[in-house]
Amino acid sequence: MELLFYLWQYLVEGFGLIIAYVFAAIFIFLVLRQFHSRKITAALVAIFIGVSIAFYVPHGMPKELAYPLALSSFGPGERPDLPFRNVFHFFRNFNNFERISDIAKDPTDLPKTVVYGEDGVVEINVTTKEVIAEMADGTTFNYWVFDNTVPGPFLRVREGDTVRLTIHNDETSLHPHNIDLHAVTGPGGGAAATIVAPGESKTLTFKALNAGLFIYHCAFGNPGLHMTHGMYGLILVEPKEGLPPVDKEFYIVQGEFYSSSTLGRDGLQLFDTQDYLDGKPQYIVFNGKTGALMDNMTANVGDTVRMYVGNGGVNLVSSFHVIGEIFDRVYREGDLVSPPAEGLQTTLVPAGGAVMVEFTVDFPGNYVLVDHALARVDRGAWGVLHVEGEADPSIYDGDIQSGGGH
Repeated sequence: MELLFYLWQYLVEGFGLIIAYVFAAIFIFLVLRQFHSRKITAALVAIFIGVSIAFYVPHGMPKELAYPLALSSFGPGERPDLPFRNVFHFFRNFNNFERISDIAKDPTDLPKTVVYGEDGVVEINVTTKEVIAEMADGTTFNYWVFDNTVPGPFLRVREGDTVRLTIHNDETSLHPHNIDLHAVTGPGGGAAATIVAPGESKTLTFKALNAGLFIYHCAFGNPGLHMTHGMYGLILVEPKEGLPPVDKEFYIVQGEFYSSSTLGRDGLQLFDTQDYLDGKPQYIVFNGKTGALMDNMTANVGDTVRMYVGNGGVNLVSSFHVIGEIFDRVYREGDLVSPPAEGLQTTLVPAGGAVMVEFTVDFPGNYVLVDHALARVDRGAWGVLHVEGEADPSIYDGDIQSGGGH
């Protein structure tokens, strides 16, 4: 029943299109009969059908019924579409997918220190899985994830560490997956050694040679296809001397999701290859879904705040900004080696890149995080840092009103 409910809107669209087309054809036929010539009528009907196929069908059919059969790709991997074989397997296995009540990664859920095993090696275990979860109230996606959240787990190591990473692909997955960590020096950033079929596990050992804040993501087949289903996260390689302590740390990753239906439509949203290729996402969100960062980030006046911000992409550059704050220090593009920039209002986060920002909160209130390409806020790219404490009128003195704008 759940599957039929999700598909009902698409079935209605499809049958509605067929009915409209049939009645249009009957109407045209009746009009053409006035010529009293079967040959002319047949010729004009043939022209009508040809013009309809050439123009009406490609633009009028619901996109979910028209996966690009003639799609070309000049990349080194697979095409970024979902072939009918995949779609058939998806619907056949629909009831086997786990339903995740909240796909969003808690921005406070990150290790505060590096954790070592008895042999001095950092052990990391991740599981890939394909699940069903809500992007917004009533709007559902088929997410592909690391450890059941978007983004995946925050990984923390230190420069020079040896890391043993084991990846397992859940047996309910329909696709192989792997992991490409931008912090790894070696073929595919680890992707070449971690391809796992459903039910399979593999282990990779690597040395963290370079300090920095790096994206990781699935890179199997067509990497962008996997990333736009939610398969990305951040790995922090601290400098050998570590990072200065702060009061609050938050984990935030922006991502793009491409659905075949319009923004805000209820029901299961199928992946839209053409919008993906055109770089026109319906949803642009922090931490996997709309509203993911509304009420789970808090600080007190005087706290030093550090935000680890990534961009899972795959097409857009993020203009990260906290409304009402200035970044005291910005480690651009995840660079933890060079001195940071200071006093910045907005910083760019490249697709497949990251940035670390630090600031001290000086006044209580709600501070809105945005991608300052502000149309993206309407697509979901915003959150709120709630700050409590005593107000200092020498810093800010005014009648604070709620609602609307910032």
